[in-house]
Amino acid sequence: MTPPAITPGTLRDLDQPVLRADGVVLRPWQADDAATVATAYDDPGIRRWHDRAMSADEADAWVASWAGRWRDETGGGWAITTAEEVVGQISLRSLDHGDGRSDVSYWVLPGARGRGVATTALRTVGTWAFGVLGLHRIEVDHSVDNPASCAVATRAGYRLEGTKRGDALHADGWHDMHLHARVAGDTEVS
Repeated sequence: MTPPAITPGTLRDLDQPVLRADGVVLRPWQADDAATVATAYDDPGIRRWHDRAMSADEADAWVASWAGRWRDETGGGWAITTAEEVVGQISLRSLDHGDGRSDVSYWVLPGARGRGVATTALRTVGTWAFGVLGLHRIEVDHSVDNPASCAVATRAGYRLEGTKRGDALHADGWHDMHLHARVAGDTEVS
C-alpha cells in the first residue's frame, strides 16, 4: 500500500557520480583497479574484517560486478582515491527501494590509514545517498573487536544503535557486531 521510498529506476537512470571532498575522490571502479583490489585482500587487516581473500581473477570479477549492480539497482561501489591512487573502497552493499535503506562497507589500504580517508568517504557517500538518491537510512556494522571501524562510523555521524550478538562468522569464530546508522535529517557532521 505504501509506495517505495525510492522509485525503481532512480539509480539506473543516474550515471554513477564521481564524488569529491577534502582531497578524496570517490570514483566508479575501473578494470585496471583489479590488481589493487587483489593486493588489498592480501592485507591481514582487510582480510580479517572482510573475511575473504581474493585471487586476481576474483578481483577482476569483483571490479566488473559493480557496473551491473548499479544498473540492476542492487548496490554501488566506489574506489577511494587520493592523488589518482586507489587507497580503499566504499560501497552501498545493498539497496532496499521499499524502505529506502542501504548498508555500507569500507576498507582502506595500510598506507592510507589514520588520515581520515574512510571517514571522509563515508560522510561523502552518505551526503550523496540522502540528498540525491533519496535514501532514508544507511547502516554500518562492524565487529566489536574493530575499534578503528567504530571510530570511522562515529566520526562520520553514524550513531551507535546497539550490538548484534553473534551476528557474523569470521575465521576466528562468531563476532558480535556494532550497528551504527544515519537517518535522513540527522545533523551533518563536519
